[in-house]
Amino acid sequence: MSPKVAAFVRKLKKYHKWPGIFVVFFALLFALSGIILNHRNLISNVDISRKWMPPGYRYKNWNLAGVRSSMSVGKDSILIYGNIGVWMTTDGLTSFTDWNNGFPDGIDKRKIYSLVKHSHGLVAGTHFGLFVHTLQSNKWVRVHMPEGEERISDLAVKGDTLLILTRNFLYRTTDLLHIEKIKLPSPEGYDHKAGLFLTLWELHSGELFGIAGTLFVDMLGLVLIFLSVTGLLHFLLPKLVSRLKKQGGNYTRPLSIKKWNLKWHNLIGYIFVAFLLVNTTAGMFLRPPLLIPIYASQVGILPYSHLDTDNPWHDKLRRIIWDSGRKGYLLYTSDGFFNADPKLQDPLIRVTNQPQVSIMGCNTLELLEDGSYLVGSFSGLFVWHPATGVVLEYFTGQQVESASKMGRPVGQNMVAGYLRNCHGRDYWIDYNRGIMATDGGISFPEMPEIVLKQTPISLWNAALEVHTGRIFENLVGPFYLLYVPLMGFTILIVLISGIVIWWLGYRKK
Repeated sequence: MSPKVAAFVRKLKKYHKWPGIFVVFFALLFALSGIILNHRNLISNVDISRKWMPPGYRYKNWNLAGVRSSMSVGKDSILIYGNIGVWMTTDGLTSFTDWNNGFPDGIDKRKIYSLVKHSHGLVAGTHFGLFVHTLQSNKWVRVHMPEGEERISDLAVKGDTLLILTRNFLYRTTDLLHIEKIKLPSPEGYDHKAGLFLTLWELHSGELFGIAGTLFVDMLGLVLIFLSVTGLLHFLLPKLVSRLKKQGGNYTRPLSIKKWNLKWHNLIGYIFVAFLLVNTTAGMFLRPPLLIPIYASQVGILPYSHLDTDNPWHDKLRRIIWDSGRKGYLLYTSDGFFNADPKLQDPLIRVTNQPQVSIMGCNTLELLEDGSYLVGSFSGLFVWHPATGVVLEYFTGQQVESASKMGRPVGQNMVAGYLRNCHGRDYWIDYNRGIMATDGGISFPEMPEIVLKQTPISLWNAALEVHTGRIFENLVGPFYLLYVPLMGFTILIVLISGIVIWWLGYRKK
């Protein structure tokens, strides 16, 4: 090695050592939480008490998307539902009764996306399946979906027909026994491409290549843990050996461990560094601010991957409404709003002059009596007149510009849901502030102790908060948004400097 190369390697070691020491704790958090996130079904019944979480994760005034919407089921009885499951309130919102009997164990399995009335009973669409509640059963009973579809995005009723929307397909049934699968037509101008965001998402989780890809990404998580621990030992062991030398102690074993540690740190790093670089880079673009410029981008579908399907709506479907006045369907997808004909045979038509919807999705979509729509997301709450393309801000009544594809990630009013006619009043739900009356002020009863005790946070959701860095919001405020890109960039520096050091200084050895 020439003197110039040796000097370059010594300098590069500083960029490998100190950023590595700084990021090792966060790398371990990324790896462990990522492995948990890849196996939601396996750990969905594991809950964590919210008292072990930072203060911002404790419910206050029904916030944190605990409640999504409500339904009247009697003169004085109303069901409220959302991430807390289903609860009945009576006597003017003064008492609450647990209505979750029949759902599987685990708060994650009570995550309700939609609740509708059907001739066969109340039907709930959850993250883990379709359930029906009848007066005869007095509990929620699972309805078996074709092809094992579990994640229900939305429910709607058209006459005596129940419409069941999953992330991939639309289903319909009249008796909850015979469920017909409907493959929605392609949108106009469909070019068989996939969103860059979805592609990077599935690449980062490994789902892009099926179960084999998921397990491989799990292995990358274990590799990152191994490299973090052995890298930290490589920093500490020389100090231990030096101290033993000075004290005249036996340092043979620590020295042997040091050599073994460095050998396997280099070898494992060399084998997996390219995969770690790709996975880390993909993960950096899944959170703001790097997410924003790539969210609307489309890319070609990788052949033979999980996205290589003839279904143009794969993992895109979110909400559906049957509009009897316009005699057609309105669908909200990750690509925006589309109109569909009554027979669902013609190509879906993208709606022009759409309201703003946050990249986090549409949380409220209701048809109003005058034919307009109430649309709510973290971008705000809007009244949308599709016939004219006019979009009005709900609270001010002022006309706002429509969005071509997506709105701001977060607006002033982070709408998580809407409650209509709860004992004569309408309420909207802010993600942070909770339930608020539409005529101003906070006038909904506080969450009773019985609800608080039975609404922990799931292990999966806790892992998500760790993986995205939101768990640090109480410490650094809005700067937590920079956590993923900054930690990702630091990990990239450590990985790149490490492979260059190995190539120049250890490869021949």
